[in-house]
Amino acid sequence: MYDSHADTPSQLLRLRDIGLDNAYAHVDLPKLRRGGVQGSFFALYTPASMAPDAATRYALQMVSAVYDAADAHPDQAALAFSPDDAAQNRERGLISLFLGMENASPIQESLPLLRLFYRLGVRYLTLTHNGDNAVADSAAEGRKWGGLSPFGREVVAQMNQLGMMVDLSHASDQSFWDCIRLSQAPVIASHSCCRALCGHRRNLTDEMLQALGEKDGYVGINFYPAFLSDQFAANPEDAALMDKADEVEAEWIADPGNPEKVDAWHRMQDRLLEMWRPGVKEIVDHIDHAVRWAGLDHVGIGSDFDGILVPPQGLEDISKMACLWEEMRRRGYSEESILRISGGNLMAVFDRIIKCSKSIN
Repeated sequence: MYDSHADTPSQLLRLRDIGLDNAYAHVDLPKLRRGGVQGSFFALYTPASMAPDAATRYALQMVSAVYDAADAHPDQAALAFSPDDAAQNRERGLISLFLGMENASPIQESLPLLRLFYRLGVRYLTLTHNGDNAVADSAAEGRKWGGLSPFGREVVAQMNQLGMMVDLSHASDQSFWDCIRLSQAPVIASHSCCRALCGHRRNLTDEMLQALGEKDGYVGINFYPAFLSDQFAANPEDAALMDKADEVEAEWIADPGNPEKVDAWHRMQDRLLEMWRPGVKEIVDHIDHAVRWAGLDHVGIGSDFDGILVPPQGLEDISKMACLWEEMRRRGYSEESILRISGGNLMAVFDRIIKCSKSIN
């Protein structure tokens, strides 16, 4: 299995040792191995509120943290920059750590910086997060450019030339359609769900899913309960708890070495797990729907683990992936289809985008 999106790099800066089986962690190397996960895209997430200089610094710190983690556990994991690297790591019994970047703020309206991050190993760029930026409008705002900015068009062209995946999760609808029209290579949505099943603006419409398939692209189904079901946190008590959880998490992030802040965050996580949450069935509902509209060869898993406040019921961390495949078998998916959705499709689109770059150049 290959996961197209996990926010583990920020957790490394919050003092997680991924070589250990950490309580309250969604992702670490022992959990990846128990879950049968052969590789994961570790996303370098920078919030929309962060100024560009600070975002660049923070992204570089996360790159270093991932390299340090791989160096600290050479018998368990290694960096990977292509599907060929992943295949070689698998033969050696190593988990592949890929790099993606979530939010274009760190490239600071600079194509040389984009190329630098590529040289450091970043193989996809999620154009926006929860705010419009210099590259594109986001699903959360969508008011600055009416889609891609003029610079954003240059970014997409440069990414096509580099063989860097254009990731449209978090992009506004118009930004999405601009990239479908302008990109010379397939595009991806590394961690998104289906708007027909859950109306969140972050999710993809049927027309978007169809366009991804026709573009020979990819969508990784997200595990965040708010993207899986409109019923999640629909009552005032649960909504208030989610708001409080944001506050407690922010206090822990600001002081991750403080035992009191750590304990408060862990206690809050326990409370969140008591909420009603969509689970494995709902995830497979979204897989089913995405397959129907995008096609079997264009759907995968983009868990968003380590970037979500609370996981789905029954899939509390990456070690529990087997229950997803069991549900798919119950619904009649063949073993070959499960292999494609569990990672084969992600590696295939990655390879197609690399080959497309060679034809462009």
